[in-house]
Amino acid sequence: MATSRSRSLIEPDGGALVDLVVPETQRPSKAAEAEAMPKLKIGKVDLEWIHVLSEGWASPLRGFMRESEYLQCLHFNFLRLTNGSVVNMSLPIVLSITDADKVAVGSSPNVALIGPRHHDHSIVATLRSVEIYKHNKEERIARTWGTTAHGLPYVEEVIVPAGDWLIGGDLEVLEPIRYNDGLDRYRISPSVLRKEFERRKADAVFAFQLRNPVHNGHALLMNDTRKRLLEMGYQNPVLLLHPLGGFVKADDVPLDVRMEQHSKVLEDGVLDPKTTVLAIFPSPMHYAGPTEVQWHAKARINAGANFYIVGRDPAGMSHPVEKRDLYDPDHGKKVLCMAPGLEKLNILPFKVAAYDTSINKMAYFEPSRAKDFLFISGTKMRSFAKNRENPPDGFMCPGGWEVLVKYYENLQANEAG
Repeated sequence: MATSRSRSLIEPDGGALVDLVVPETQRPSKAAEAEAMPKLKIGKVDLEWIHVLSEGWASPLRGFMRESEYLQCLHFNFLRLTNGSVVNMSLPIVLSITDADKVAVGSSPNVALIGPRHHDHSIVATLRSVEIYKHNKEERIARTWGTTAHGLPYVEEVIVPAGDWLIGGDLEVLEPIRYNDGLDRYRISPSVLRKEFERRKADAVFAFQLRNPVHNGHALLMNDTRKRLLEMGYQNPVLLLHPLGGFVKADDVPLDVRMEQHSKVLEDGVLDPKTTVLAIFPSPMHYAGPTEVQWHAKARINAGANFYIVGRDPAGMSHPVEKRDLYDPDHGKKVLCMAPGLEKLNILPFKVAAYDTSINKMAYFEPSRAKDFLFISGTKMRSFAKNRENPPDGFMCPGGWEVLVKYYENLQANEAG
């Protein structure tokens, strides 16, 4: 029999949500201090990680990892706290520097971080009580991805050109990170998300991680989750629809297009706006399968989610060299259900959704009648949109589909021009 549930949100990792943004009253003095420090230039992805750290997505981490944190993360996928408990941490959050940078830092305990071009090359943060240690790229890549095959997007674009040293320390961010791209209103911090869930009187928060447009198979998972939670006795489960907003590979749909498409899904009523919060998760994407999906789940704990939806091959991709999936498509959900430090998070594994031609809509795949199901991959979806071919009725809401068609039309026009 259904019973009422507690409305208190799940506790953040470490017990308190980290906030590394300097209070407004202290910013002038902190900026003056930073001017006197050795300065290091950072890139776009480094800034995304500063954003992640500053808002507490990686709580209780208080800055770029020092060596002890890096080794725990790389070898154990968790951090051990001073009280002996562990919190999940599966991806290294590190800042690389070159030999010349290392010389420039010298014996200084503190450094200032200079933002990339769209931040006017200004100081965006400082690292204090720094520690510099060797960046063994091969070990990092092998342990994070389980392969050193050429063609891994994050590896090729971020790690290969990176310096041979890592610098860790306590991060202080001089001002909240903003991108001024028209999407900052969706970049909602964990603390503000928690306030929104409390305002809506949510007694359960369930998160869905995605980096692709929302089709009706995704909506099936999300709507079914809410139904399951209501059956479990929750009165007001709220969905955190949480697309990834940082680095993605070149052929993924850009963030602005995805956000417009997600908004259409809500407008068309495929998902209920009253029980859905649409926000951007600022993390870069690694495509590291079962290792990365732990990070995606852990970060949502800090935002207040106590349920996490996981389907087929989370955070996976095709092997960059061979014609196969890089990871076993079931390993992500299996790992999440037993990962150290994620015990307080309820994992909701789902079967694969595909287009059921017998009823002309997305449904859960049934092996006993496999011939009735059509799998529309991301590649196939992009092909439909590029060629102005409509997908089968019931695959995606018309408003959302039109957003994708317009995007590919503009892309082809720009390529032709």
